[in-house]
Amino acid sequence: MTSIRRSGRARELAVSAAQEESAHPAMATTQQAETQARLQVLIEARAIWSALSGGLLGLLLGLVVFYDHRPPLAGDESIQFYGAVIGGVTAGLAFLLGYSLNARMANIWIGQRPKLRQLIDILALLVVHSSIAVMGSLGIFRVFQEAFIGLTVDHIAGAVLLAVVGGVAAYFSFNSGARITAFSLSTLLAVFMASGVLVSMIFAENPFWWHVMFSELGTGQAGLTSFWTFNTTLVVSGIIITTLTAFITRDLEIWASHERVRVARRLADRANEDRSSTGKVRRRTRVANALSGHFRTPRIALLRVVMIVMGLSLAGVGLVPINVHHDLHSLVTGIFGLSFLFILLAVPYLLPGFPRSFYLLSFVAAAGLVFAFLLWMPVNYWNLTSLELVGAAILFAWLIVFIRNLAALVERVRRSDH
Repeated sequence: MTSIRRSGRARELAVSAAQEESAHPAMATTQQAETQARLQVLIEARAIWSALSGGLLGLLLGLVVFYDHRPPLAGDESIQFYGAVIGGVTAGLAFLLGYSLNARMANIWIGQRPKLRQLIDILALLVVHSSIAVMGSLGIFRVFQEAFIGLTVDHIAGAVLLAVVGGVAAYFSFNSGARITAFSLSTLLAVFMASGVLVSMIFAENPFWWHVMFSELGTGQAGLTSFWTFNTTLVVSGIIITTLTAFITRDLEIWASHERVRVARRLADRANEDRSSTGKVRRRTRVANALSGHFRTPRIALLRVVMIVMGLSLAGVGLVPINVHHDLHSLVTGIFGLSFLFILLAVPYLLPGFPRSFYLLSFVAAAGLVFAFLLWMPVNYWNLTSLELVGAAILFAWLIVFIRNLAALVERVRRSDH
C-alpha cells in the first residue's frame, strides 16, 4: 500500500513539474524549482531500486552459470563475458524505465513528437546505453585479467562481481534516461563513438588499416566484428545527433524568444527617438532597423536543418561502406564535413547574441579543419586517418562548448525573467 501511494505521489509531482515547465519554459518559478527538487529525489530513489534489481539479476545469473567451476576474469565462460551480458540487459531495461518516466511525466515535449521519431530515438538510445555497458565490462575485466594473470575466483565471488556490474549499469542508465539533457546526450555520444571505434580497431584483422582511413574498419577486409561494430556505431551516432538536435533546438527556442523580444524593444526605442516632427520615422532609421532586426534574429530552424543533415550523413557513412559504393560513401562523408564547416563559419549569423569568444572559437575550429585538410592534401604531411581524428576531436570539443554556452544563456534568461 505504501508503494502504491509513493508511486502515485511520484506521478503527481512529475505531472506538476511538467505542467509548470510547459507554462513557464523560460522562467524558473519558486514552485517549479521546489517541485523539480522533490521530483529529483524520487528519481534518485527509483534509480536505487533499479540498481538493486540489476544487482539481484547479476547475482542470480552468476550463481547459475558459475556453480560448477571457477571462472577467470576474462576469456571464455568468464566474468567478462557474462558481465557484458548482464550489463547490457540491465542498462537497457533501466534506461527504458528512466526515459519513460522522463518522456511521460517530466519532459512532456519528448512524448509529443511523432511516434516513429520517438521509436527511432528510443532504439538508438537503448543501443547506446547497452553498448556502453557491454564495452565497459569487456574492457575493465580484460585489463584486470592482464594485471592478475591466471587469476580465477569461486562461484560466489563471480556472482558478486556480476551483481556489481548489473547494479552499476542499471543505476547509471536509469539516471541517464530520467535526467537526459543536451549536455549528457553529447557526452554519451562521445563515449559511444570512441568506444565503438576503439573496439573496431582492436578487432580489426588488418593491423595496417590506419594506413588508409577509418572507413577501412567498415569494410569486410577488417573482419566481421570490426565491420559490424564500426558501421553500427556510425549509424546509431548519426541518429543520436538528430536526437541531440531536438534537445538543442528546445533550449535555443527558449533563449531565442527572449532575444527577439530584447531586440524588438531596442529597435522600437531607436525608432521612437528618431521620429520627425510629423511623427514619422526617417527612412534611414527604418532601413537600419530592418537590417539590424534581420542580422540580430536567431535562425534556429536553419541550424536545426543543417544539424539534422549532419546526423543523416553520418548515418549514411555507416549504411554505405566504402567498399560497397566508394563515390556515394565519399559524397555523404563530404556532406557531413561541409555541414559542420558551414555551422562553424555561419554561427554569428545563425546565433546572434552568443558571446563573441564563442564566435572566435568557432572560427578557430573552422581554420583548424581547413588547415588539417591542407596537411592531408595537397601537402601530404599525414594520411586521411589523421585528418579524421583531428576532425572528430574538433567536432566534439566545439559541440561540448556550444552546449555549455547555450545552457548558461538559458539559465540567464530564466533568472532574468524570474
